[in-house]
Amino acid sequence: MTNDAPPRWDRRMQQRLARGEAAALAELYDRFASLVHNLAYRVLEDETAADRVTREVFGYVWENPDAYDPQQGSLRSWVAMLTHSQAVHRLRTSHSASADGGTLTAEAMEERIREASVAARADYIVTSMPAPLRAALELAYFDRRDYRQAAAALGVTEDEARRRLRLGLQLLSTAHAQPPHAVSPPGYGRAL
Repeated sequence: MTNDAPPRWDRRMQQRLARGEAAALAELYDRFASLVHNLAYRVLEDETAADRVTREVFGYVWENPDAYDPQQGSLRSWVAMLTHSQAVHRLRTSHSASADGGTLTAEAMEERIREASVAARADYIVTSMPAPLRAALELAYFDRRDYRQAAAALGVTEDEARRRLRLGLQLLSTAHAQPPHAVSPPGYGRAL
């Protein structure tokens, strides 16, 4: 990971991709492949389909680096949005292809997409939050520790542990909020 601020790294990465640097794609893949795959899997609940979406997303980024606008947010957010859009498209396509023998109603499919979207946003929020907040939440959630025990484990004051837990939970609570509707780049959202 570089010491540069993310927006600077994002712009530099976009420029390298636009020049066709294969090393840039490899670096981007190393940094975001697990995020892309996990988000796709959350929506599709299918390992093979998540692998396919991962390949499609990185293929799209490689072929269309200028579609990313640093003014609209981080490269990570853009890649996550592309992943979510493509995974939802695949889910809807597979549902309509199997509609004659499918068991999910349209309402059930939309509910599944909403649930997957909330889970994907929660995953993204947790993985992108500052490490101190994430560490406090992990101690509270996975290890079932209260703020006093978390403070001792983290080597911080109880007030600081409470602050980290509160901020982490506030960030996580935004996963239920509907994100602004982003417009997919031209040609995206269908099989790539």
